[in-house]
Amino acid sequence: MMKLPRRRFLHLAAGAAVLPAAARIAWRKPIPSRPVRFMVGFGAGGAPDILARLMGQWLSDRIGQPFVVENRVGGSSGIATEAVVQAAPDGQTILLASLANVVNATLYDKLNYNFIRDIAPVGGISRDPNVMVVVPSFPAKTVPEFIAYAKANPGKINMASPGIGSTPHMAGELFKFMTGIDMAHVAYRGSPPAITDLLAGQVQVYFAPISASIEYIKAGKLRPLGVTTAKRADALPDVPAVAEFVPGYEAVAFYGIGAPKNTPPEIVDKLNKEINAGLADATLKKRFADLGSVPFPGPPADFGKLIADETEKWAKVIKFANIKPE
Repeated sequence: MMKLPRRRFLHLAAGAAVLPAAARIAWRKPIPSRPVRFMVGFGAGGAPDILARLMGQWLSDRIGQPFVVENRVGGSSGIATEAVVQAAPDGQTILLASLANVVNATLYDKLNYNFIRDIAPVGGISRDPNVMVVVPSFPAKTVPEFIAYAKANPGKINMASPGIGSTPHMAGELFKFMTGIDMAHVAYRGSPPAITDLLAGQVQVYFAPISASIEYIKAGKLRPLGVTTAKRADALPDVPAVAEFVPGYEAVAFYGIGAPKNTPPEIVDKLNKEINAGLADATLKKRFADLGSVPFPGPPADFGKLIADETEKWAKVIKFANIKPE
């Protein structure tokens, strides 16, 4: 997972500590009733970690119990997920659920859990678009020109990603699947080295997280061809959506909260209520916008439907591209 520049990380993380005083409300009988372990399968300093800390701080203030983020990196979020699956269903252990979980369901033949069966959806947090970027010297200036160039030059385009099964990887594979072009996948250990090699010409395209690429776009070092949302993204309003040229294309990271199955409905409902309150808060929304994240409020059922739909969607892409884990 990509690392944010230190100054920007400190600025965003600090925001978690300065949410409005109005948020600091404790229930008489708090649910959960003890400190909560918030399991995150990504490293500290990346956008998912910051999202979790922002939401964790909000929930701490609203509920009156600490929500302690634990970064359990490994297995493409699998280690963190398994820890939550094995936890007691009492609201004291929750998971930052993500696209990695639905990809893993097909990518790995043998998991010690079934994500849809063993994790109860609590609520969505955000949907995070990526952006298809090339260097300014690349011959194509639009998505249609890119597709035409790729078809005229088979085998000459290398596509970067921060790892097999990552959102940028899946976004690129979906693009290949829907356009019929061929690109070689080059996996890196995170966004920084992928962008470094893109700038150096070692790879030609990257479906980059907006938070990792927007400064390069603003500086003119990378050219955005299209965002991966169905419609244009607020973070890059002048950049068309890939779907404007490839109808039906959408590849968006998502984050939300899950809990062990059989967690009591009253706990799920309380957490969902406070998550949605946070997503409506102006200060928190500003922090999300700084990350290029779009709040994704709604009831648990909406988040559960997204998980089911995304699991089915990416299973088709993984099988079509014959993607295997590292």
